[in-house]
Parts: sequence; C-alpha cells; structure tokens
Amino acid sequence: MTLKALALNCTLKADTSQESSTDAMIAVVKTAFEAKGVMVTETVRVAALDIKPGVTSDEGDGDQWPALREKILAHDILIFGGPIWMGQIGSVAKRVLERMDAFLDETDDQGRMPSYSKIAVAAIVGNEDGAHFSTAQLFQSLNDTGWTIPAVGAIYWVGEAYGSVDFKELKKTPEIVSKTAGMLAGNAAHLAGLLKDKPYPG
Repeated sequence: MTLKALALNCTLKADTSQESSTDAMIAVVKTAFEAKGVMVTETVRVAALDIKPGVTSDEGDGDQWPALREKILAHDILIFGGPIWMGQIGSVAKRVLERMDAFLDETDDQGRMPSYSKIAVAAIVGNEDGAHFSTAQLFQSLNDTGWTIPAVGAIYWVGEAYGSVDFKELKKTPEIVSKTAGMLAGNAAHLAGLLKDKPYPG
C-alpha cells in the first residue's frame, strides 16, 4: 500500500524563486517520510495561488482553492508548513484553515467530512517564540475540520530570541530536528496506513 503526502508551504513569500525556511523544514520532513516509504508528491507554495477569502469550497471568479482542495484530498497525509509571525501562525496558513471550514457542511451519509481518515502534521519555523502556540492553533482547527493528528505530530525550529538567523541559513540540521522528523513520519505513516485500510465508520 503506497501512501502519498502533500506539503503546503504557507510562507508569506509569493515568489517561488525566493528561498523559504518553511521549504527547508519541509525538506527535512520529506526525507523522513521517504525513509518510511511515503511518497511526498509536491510542495505547494500557497501564497503563489489566488486563494480567495471565505469559508466555502468555491468562492467564484478566479478562486484557485477548489483545485488545491481536490489535490489535498487526493493524498493520505497533509504536511502543513508555515512560519511564525508576531508569535502566531502566519496569515496564509490561516486562510487555508478558513477555507477548510467548508468541510463541516460537506459530510457524507455517515456524517464524515472529506478529511476523515486522513492525517495532518505540522512543520513550523521562526526566529521568535510561538512554536507551541502556532501548533495549537493549527491542530485545533485541523481537528475541528476532520483531520487526524498522530502522536508527535509537529516539528518546529525557532531561532535565538531577538536573533536574525533563519532555519534555511543553518549549515546543518540540528540532531533533535532530524530525530523528531523521523518520529513524526513514522507515526503519521503508521496511522495513515491503518485508517486507509479501515476508515472511520462515522
């Protein structure tokens, strides 16, 4: 059974040619997942898309959320990556969470949202405090909209207080980050396999 994961990079940088620390963290997670036999098909730079504000699955004229929504739901695992800004998860990530609110009204005959039996994990970076708060924001919203969070479902790195070093600038990935990535990937892959074989009954 091949499991597939999709990564969302919720950096505030819309230009895909600009380096992103979130991309660097997602790369660490991708390596860990591939070691567990999970195929990470691509990383989507959300800010490069026209994702309209709103809480439905299609906000009309030019909205690129419907295509991204379809892509997300075609995978077993969602890697939700984003930066910390002002001590909390950035605005692009919040836009994605707001659009997933539509799942609450899109249940099947058993009351299951489209995200039921699918796994979500978080990959957070920043050079300020807020990793735990950002993870809490993400996980509460993702749980509300039907996603399953595995044990050790988040990985993060934050730089020194008042510092200016970004994760992408590190010469070597810290050992604890690599170790946590391995645990995250192993637990997520295990749970995704179980739920793919036997989905929630609703």
